[in-house]
Amino acid sequence: SINGKCFDWLLVSRRSCFRAGVRYYVRGIDSEGHAANFVETEQIVHYKGSKASFVQTRGSIPFFWSQRPNLKYKPKPQISKSVNHMDGFQRHFDSQIISYGKQMVVNLVNQKGSEKPLEQTFAKMVNSMGNGMVRYVAFDFHKECSRMRWDRLQILMDQLAEQQDE
Repeated sequence: SINGKCFDWLLVSRRSCFRAGVRYYVRGIDSEGHAANFVETEQIVHYKGSKASFVQTRGSIPFFWSQRPNLKYKPKPQISKSVNHMDGFQRHFDSQIISYGKQMVVNLVNQKGSEKPLEQTFAKMVNSMGNGMVRYVAFDFHKECSRMRWDRLQILMDQLAEQQDE
Protein backbone atom coordinates (compact mmCIF):
# COMPACT_ATOMS: atom_id res chain seq x y z
CA SER A 1 0.00 0.00 0.00
CA ILE A 2 1.35 3.43 -1.00
CA ASN A 3 -0.54 6.59 -0.07
CA GLY A 4 -3.51 4.43 0.88
CA LYS A 5 -3.66 2.74 -2.54
CA CYS A 6 -3.38 -1.04 -2.38
CA PHE A 7 -1.86 -3.00 -5.23
CA ASP A 8 -0.20 -6.34 -5.85
CA TRP A 9 3.46 -6.41 -6.84
CA LEU A 10 4.86 -9.71 -8.08
CA LEU A 11 8.50 -10.42 -8.76
CA VAL A 12 9.24 -13.58 -10.75
CA SER A 13 12.67 -14.79 -11.87
CA ARG A 14 13.07 -17.60 -14.34
CA ARG A 15 16.50 -19.16 -14.81
CA SER A 16 17.29 -20.80 -18.13
CA CYS A 17 18.12 -24.49 -18.13
CA PHE A 18 20.66 -23.89 -20.93
CA ARG A 19 24.28 -23.21 -19.85
CA ALA A 20 23.55 -23.08 -16.14
CA GLY A 21 26.58 -23.32 -13.91
CA VAL A 22 28.61 -21.75 -11.17
CA ARG A 23 30.55 -18.52 -11.53
CA TYR A 24 33.82 -18.78 -13.48
CA TYR A 25 33.11 -22.32 -14.69
CA VAL A 26 30.40 -21.39 -17.20
CA ARG A 27 30.81 -18.17 -19.21
CA GLY A 28 29.85 -16.85 -22.64
CA ILE A 29 27.48 -18.58 -25.05
CA ASP A 30 27.09 -21.88 -26.84
CA SER A 31 26.70 -22.36 -30.61
CA GLU A 32 22.92 -21.93 -30.30
CA GLY A 33 23.35 -18.50 -28.71
CA HIS A 34 22.33 -19.49 -25.18
CA ALA A 35 24.09 -17.22 -22.69
CA ALA A 36 25.50 -18.77 -19.53
CA ASN A 37 23.48 -18.19 -16.36
CA PHE A 38 20.67 -16.42 -18.19
CA VAL A 39 17.87 -15.14 -15.95
CA GLU A 40 14.63 -13.41 -16.88
CA THR A 41 13.11 -11.27 -14.12
CA GLU A 42 9.59 -9.95 -14.49
CA GLN A 43 7.94 -7.34 -12.30
CA ILE A 44 4.15 -7.31 -12.43
CA VAL A 45 1.95 -4.66 -10.86
CA HIS A 46 -1.78 -5.31 -10.50
CA TYR A 47 -3.96 -2.34 -9.51
CA LYS A 48 -7.76 -2.09 -9.72
CA GLY A 49 -8.04 -4.71 -12.46
CA SER A 50 -5.18 -3.31 -14.55
CA LYS A 51 -1.82 -5.00 -14.97
CA ALA A 52 1.59 -3.75 -16.03
CA SER A 53 4.71 -5.79 -16.57
CA PHE A 54 8.43 -5.07 -16.98
CA VAL A 55 10.93 -7.74 -18.00
CA GLN A 56 14.67 -7.56 -17.48
CA THR A 57 17.15 -10.23 -18.53
CA ARG A 58 20.73 -10.86 -17.52
CA GLY A 59 23.34 -13.34 -18.53
CA SER A 60 26.94 -13.84 -19.48
CA ILE A 61 28.41 -11.66 -22.23
CA PRO A 62 27.12 -13.38 -25.40
CA PHE A 63 30.22 -14.45 -27.27
CA PHE A 64 32.70 -17.29 -26.78
CA TRP A 65 34.92 -16.72 -23.75
CA SER A 66 35.95 -18.45 -20.55
CA GLN A 67 37.31 -17.61 -17.13
CA ARG A 68 38.79 -20.75 -15.66
CA PRO A 69 39.40 -20.73 -11.91
CA ASN A 70 42.98 -20.79 -10.70
CA LEU A 71 44.72 -19.71 -7.51
CA LYS A 72 44.07 -16.03 -8.24
CA TYR A 73 41.15 -14.24 -6.59
CA LYS A 74 39.78 -13.23 -9.99
CA PRO A 75 41.00 -15.28 -12.95
CA LYS A 76 41.68 -13.47 -16.23
CA PRO A 77 38.95 -13.82 -18.89
CA GLN A 78 40.04 -15.51 -22.13
CA ILE A 79 38.24 -14.68 -25.40
CA SER A 80 38.22 -17.67 -27.77
CA LYS A 81 40.26 -17.03 -30.90
CA SER A 82 39.35 -20.08 -32.98
CA VAL A 83 35.58 -19.59 -33.40
CA ASN A 84 33.20 -17.33 -35.30
CA HIS A 85 31.69 -15.26 -32.50
CA MET A 86 29.13 -13.54 -34.70
CA ASP A 87 27.07 -16.70 -35.43
CA GLY A 88 26.22 -17.41 -31.78
CA PHE A 89 26.04 -13.69 -30.98
CA GLN A 90 23.50 -13.11 -33.77
CA ARG A 91 21.46 -16.14 -32.67
CA HIS A 92 21.41 -14.82 -29.11
CA PHE A 93 20.06 -11.41 -30.09
CA ASP A 94 17.65 -12.79 -32.70
CA SER A 95 16.12 -14.90 -29.92
CA GLN A 96 16.07 -11.93 -27.52
CA ILE A 97 14.31 -9.72 -30.07
CA ILE A 98 11.72 -12.40 -30.87
CA SER A 99 10.99 -12.95 -27.16
CA TYR A 100 11.23 -9.40 -25.82
CA GLY A 101 11.39 -6.89 -28.68
CA LYS A 102 13.80 -3.97 -28.74
CA GLN A 103 16.90 -4.51 -26.60
CA MET A 104 18.70 -2.08 -24.32
CA VAL A 105 22.00 -3.80 -23.49
CA VAL A 106 23.71 -2.46 -20.38
CA ASN A 107 27.23 -3.78 -19.84
CA LEU A 108 28.44 -3.28 -16.25
CA VAL A 109 31.92 -4.85 -16.49
CA ASN A 110 35.10 -2.93 -15.72
CA GLN A 111 36.35 -0.88 -18.65
CA LYS A 112 39.97 -1.31 -17.62
CA GLY A 113 42.17 -4.16 -16.46
CA SER A 114 41.43 -7.77 -17.36
CA GLU A 115 37.75 -7.10 -18.22
CA LYS A 116 38.54 -4.34 -20.74
CA PRO A 117 38.83 -6.75 -23.72
CA LEU A 118 35.37 -8.15 -22.87
CA GLU A 119 33.82 -4.67 -22.95
CA GLN A 120 35.63 -3.72 -26.16
CA THR A 121 34.68 -6.93 -27.95
CA PHE A 122 31.04 -6.66 -26.85
CA ALA A 123 30.76 -3.05 -28.08
CA LYS A 124 32.46 -3.95 -31.38
CA MET A 125 30.15 -6.90 -31.98
CA VAL A 126 26.96 -4.92 -31.30
CA ASN A 127 28.17 -2.23 -33.71
CA SER A 128 29.13 -4.87 -36.33
CA MET A 129 25.69 -6.44 -36.05
CA GLY A 130 24.16 -3.12 -37.11
CA ASN A 131 20.72 -3.98 -35.74
CA GLY A 132 18.60 -0.94 -34.83
CA MET A 133 16.69 -3.13 -32.36
CA VAL A 134 19.80 -3.43 -30.13
CA ARG A 135 21.35 -0.47 -28.33
CA TYR A 136 24.53 -0.86 -26.27
CA VAL A 137 25.58 1.18 -23.22
CA ALA A 138 28.73 0.47 -21.20
CA PHE A 139 28.83 1.62 -17.59
CA ASP A 140 31.87 0.83 -15.44
CA PHE A 141 29.87 0.02 -12.32
CA HIS A 142 32.83 -0.63 -10.01
CA LYS A 143 34.60 2.58 -10.98
CA GLU A 144 31.52 4.82 -10.89
CA CYS A 145 29.94 3.42 -7.72
CA SER A 146 33.02 2.53 -5.66
CA ARG A 147 32.94 3.36 -1.98
CA MET A 148 29.14 3.02 -1.96
CA ARG A 149 28.54 6.08 -4.16
CA TRP A 150 25.18 4.73 -5.28
CA ASP A 151 24.08 8.25 -6.30
CA ARG A 152 26.40 7.81 -9.31
CA LEU A 153 23.88 5.35 -10.76
CA GLN A 154 22.07 8.50 -11.89
CA ILE A 155 24.71 8.78 -14.64
CA LEU A 156 23.51 5.46 -16.04
CA MET A 157 19.85 6.35 -15.55
CA ASP A 158 20.39 9.57 -17.52
CA GLN A 159 21.99 7.58 -20.36
CA LEU A 160 18.98 5.25 -20.47
CA ALA A 161 16.22 7.83 -19.89
CA GLU A 162 15.10 8.27 -23.50
CA GLN A 163 14.90 4.51 -24.17
CA GLN A 164 13.18 3.96 -20.84
CA ASP A 165 10.49 6.48 -21.76
CA GLU A 166 10.10 4.75 -25.10
